[in-house]
This record gives sequence, C-alpha cells and structure tokens, in this order.
Amino acid sequence: MKITLVKSLIGSKKDQIATAHALGLRKIGDVTVQPDNAQTQGKVKKIVHLISVEA
Repeated sequence: MKITLVKSLIGSKKDQIATAHALGLRKIGDVTVQPDNAQTQGKVKKIVHLISVEA
C-alpha cells in the first residue's frame, strides 16, 4: 500500500507522531510503500485523518 502524508503533524498527539515516523512519514508530501498486513493497517487507522492511502 502506498501511503502519503497530506496533513501536518503539528498539534497531533505524541503517539500519532510516533506512528507517522514509524511509517517513514516526516514532512507533508512524504510517500512510503508498506506491505498490506494487519500491523500496517493498525498504524493507518491510528493516523487515517493525516494520510492518503492507495492500494
């Protein structure tokens, strides 16, 4: 799955920022490709309001 950070992490909770960093997302526009498994889907659900996901 291709994940893009579309909103700023400023003002987000510490655990949400840590989740974005764990996915490799630091700045708006950063893109990462992650495997489509349960672990990645859990991370996506935690920060779904900050990212865009393509299958």
